[in-house]
Amino acid sequence: MYRILIPVPFIMLALLVLPALRAEDKKEKPKFKLTDAEQKIFDMTNEARKKEKLPALKLSQILCEVARAHSANMAKQGKLSHELDGKKPPDRIKAAGYQAAWGGENVGASNDPKPENAIFKMWMESPLHKANILKDKYTELGIGIAKDENGETYITQVFATPKRKR
Repeated sequence: MYRILIPVPFIMLALLVLPALRAEDKKEKPKFKLTDAEQKIFDMTNEARKKEKLPALKLSQILCEVARAHSANMAKQGKLSHELDGKKPPDRIKAAGYQAAWGGENVGASNDPKPENAIFKMWMESPLHKANILKDKYTELGIGIAKDENGETYITQVFATPKRKR
């Protein structure tokens, strides 16, 4: 039988540090929150789905981060596009660590004083954009909004359904 004697200073250090580490673990991360304009897009999206008797999309923090980054990149480059820097929506979703079975994206830009209303209206009048909003295969949504230096607002919706774990 073996025994190990732990030096007293180590025990004292452990007694001082462990409670602090546990307290650090218990600190809540800042709660994720949509901006008012992002919330408006989220609500309008689910209202449109409800009218078609489709289930509401759940908000995904990861997809919001993807959407916000893409909107910011479009604003930075002054370019409305699904592909920037050689990356398409599936590339951005995958790079964020989201394992998607299905994915899609709507983008829009406007100088309107209420850009979320103008862009959502445009999406609903466009068969392809509307199809994304009403696609029954999607279960989650991310939204991101950014303005460029000229006041142009860029909005991105990222739709996805996570792969099922086996």
